[in-house]
Order: sequence, then structure tokens, then C-alpha cells
Amino acid sequence: MTLLPTATSVDERRRAAKVAVLPVGSFEQHGTYLPLVTDTVVACSIAERVAAAYDLFLLPPVTISCSHEHSAWPGTVSISHSTLTAIISDVLGSLRQSGTDPLALVNGHGGNYVLSNIVQEANVERPTMTLFPVREDWNAAREAAGLASTGHDDMHAGELEVSVLRHVAPELLKPGVEDSDHHASERKLLLVHGMAAYTETGVIGAPSNASADKGRMLLDSLTATFKEHLDALTASP
Repeated sequence: MTLLPTATSVDERRRAAKVAVLPVGSFEQHGTYLPLVTDTVVACSIAERVAAAYDLFLLPPVTISCSHEHSAWPGTVSISHSTLTAIISDVLGSLRQSGTDPLALVNGHGGNYVLSNIVQEANVERPTMTLFPVREDWNAAREAAGLASTGHDDMHAGELEVSVLRHVAPELLKPGVEDSDHHASERKLLLVHGMAAYTETGVIGAPSNASADKGRMLLDSLTATFKEHLDALTASP
């Protein structure tokens, strides 16, 4: 896979897409075996698939976002929620100037809570923005792919993320997947103490259950369920 779109301005003029797709990733720890760019790879994998399936305008990813809960680990870099809001607002404004509106945010990092508020505010007057995948989309994808874990238990660097990378970019995986399972289902004070209070390795989940086939089925399911979001954005008022 490629993290950056390669279309030219001529390609986009010909496409004349009315909906743009913006992947939002992060730059944060993912245990010893996944790269810091994991969430960006996941977001780009989904965004590439849905943009190709529905002939949409694929944007380059936001690669640093709100990863403050991972700050105890070297390599993690964050921006503030206000900066992330400003980036998305500016992107939407620029797209409107060029005649592309609405915008689909494809989020690969669960800690980007502010994205829900951005989307809510953008849609006050009319459908302008969607956030994808939401919990229901992820749950449907997990079921379709036959994942052994739940979304709650498989929080970080676990079965889902490793499966997607095994499918789209197996060369990015390092040794350690098979013996790094760590369970921490009770995380009531995560926002107070961050991830370090619940895991020494940065992992919460069961990466040993991952497979490339599961990654493929996850992306297949998400590509299909995106249609509901697209219809909501493009339906006549």
C-alpha cells in the first residue's frame, strides 16, 4: 500500500468527486512489534479502499493527532485537540473553495475523541461531514472477520490492528506478536492516568490471534458499510 495518494490535478478534474476522504492517523507507540505510524496505516488502508470503491477524492493523511494517553512511551508525538480541529476546519474550507463538499473523516486512532464534536458541529445546518468507522461499523467488521476479541478488550496493538497490517503491510511488523498478549479490561481511569497505568508494554489485546485473512475481511466489511455514510452525505435534503 501507499500512504500518499498519487492522483494528479488532471485526474481529480476528470473525477469531479463531490465527496473527499481524509484519513486521520497518529504517531504513537504500538508495542514492540508495530510501528509508530500504525494508526495512520490503518486509516489509509480504509480510506484507500472506500475512495476506490466509490470513486471519491482521496486526501493525504493527518499523521499526528491526539495521543496524549501514550506519552509515557518514547516516540509518541501529539498535537492538541484545538490544532486537530483547526486542521480539519481548514481542509474543509479549502475543499469548499474548489467545489468539493462534503468530507468523510476516516479515523484510525480511538483517542481522537474530538472528531465526534467536529462532525456534530459541521452538520448543524446540513450533512457536511461523517466520521468513519464508528463503533457499529467496527463491531460489524469484527463479526464479519471472525475476530476472537471484542472492541473493548482489543484496545491497542491487538488482534485488529495486527490483522490489518498483516494484510496490507506485513513488512512493517517486527518480532514479538505471538507472545505479547496482555489483558486489562478494567480501565476506568484511563483518561486520568493514561495507558501506562494498565500496561507496561503498551499493548492491550491479543495480537497472537491476528491473521492477514482477518485483515482482508475487516477491510471488505468496512468498505461495504461505508455506503451508509456516503448515502447520508449525498442524499437530497
